[in-house]
Amino acid sequence: MTHEQQVAYWKVNLRYIFVLLSIWFAVSFFAGIMIADQLDAWGRLGGFPLGFWFANQGSEITFVVLIFVYVWLMNRLDKRFGVYEH
Repeated sequence: MTHEQQVAYWKVNLRYIFVLLSIWFAVSFFAGIMIADQLDAWGRLGGFPLGFWFANQGSEITFVVLIFVYVWLMNRLDKRFGVYEH
């Protein structure tokens, strides 16, 4: 891989990381803290207020899903740059 390709690869990787961590932050901070009271008023999930659920399980589940999304995105990126490991 040339230096230019390495730089391009890293830029795309950083963009993926930034977007996915932003999603996780939005779910954990905004849904779990900033709008928890509004979510609590909206309903319940599994017997718990929705705001409480997002602050606890919602953030963790979102993080695990984002890990799988990151793996999928990185496998596509690796194939695009010819560094895919079989």
